[in-house]
Amino acid sequence: MLRRDFLRDAAGVAAAPALLRAAPPSATERVDRALAGKDLDRPPFTLWHHFGLKTPEEHAVRTLQFHRDYRTDIVKVMSDFPYPKPAGKWYEPKVEVNPFPQQIRALELIRDGLGGSHYMLETVFNPWKVAQNLSSNQEVMRLKEENPQALLDALEAITQSEINHARRALAIQGVAGILFSVANANHGEMSPADYEKFSRPFDKRLIEAISASRLTFLHLHVQPGYLGFFRDFQAPVINYSLHVSGIPISEVRAQFPSLAIAGGIDEVHYRKLGTEEMRRQWQAASAAAGSQFILTPGCSVPNDSTAVELARLPDLLHA
Repeated sequence: MLRRDFLRDAAGVAAAPALLRAAPPSATERVDRALAGKDLDRPPFTLWHHFGLKTPEEHAVRTLQFHRDYRTDIVKVMSDFPYPKPAGKWYEPKVEVNPFPQQIRALELIRDGLGGSHYMLETVFNPWKVAQNLSSNQEVMRLKEENPQALLDALEAITQSEINHARRALAIQGVAGILFSVANANHGEMSPADYEKFSRPFDKRLIEAISASRLTFLHLHVQPGYLGFFRDFQAPVINYSLHVSGIPISEVRAQFPSLAIAGGIDEVHYRKLGTEEMRRQWQAASAAAGSQFILTPGCSVPNDSTAVELARLPDLLHA
């Protein structure tokens, strides 16, 4: 071998690791590195809003298109199909083996469309919210006062049904976790004492049933006096709205030192956020959360957000 050929080949071998290091991680690798607190060029991100579609096929097509248009690292799947109404009183639901068959079908179609390229995150609303959807907030509160045991029994049946659904969803390839939405841990919904009795036991049971999942988000509509209820919830990611709750990310980090934090972007004013304001929110949240960080809005962005507005976040990240 000529000396120049040897030097050329040796240089190529030496350069190969550098080239590999320069290659950006895949979406799943990026999420895995964030969960582990490893270095990244940018955080993984996702965003979402409600589509309000009526069939699994429409739901899947729109979800996949949204993901492709806005290049999300995590495909957050919305869930707008209703829980089955009982034949009798609303507060006498039975345990359902498959309470959301249309949602399961949508997840299967989304899986087929992704081909394993990205993690999916299924959405499950907590049993209290399902009870409200079966009746109304006023009816649930009335039952709480007049017949609390009947409400507890209803929440028990709903909880087991939702556990059945969550496990069925997690069995679908690519569904790496559940975004478990708790919207009643605040004074606007119920007192801390009522949350302790009528919601926390059921919410905790559901989280414990899926504790082995890789990417479950504990999604909280929370106020400061309620945050402590969740310290023993076994979820790898906590997701909440900094801008609505007023709870600093540094405080959440102090209370949940081992969890990844997802959030940072103001979902309420998302449509008005310019690029520099969005950058400032990203950088401030990242600094407070540390390396275990996923960039998201605090909740769904407005459903009427335009394509230009939705694209600002992925464009900012060069996703």
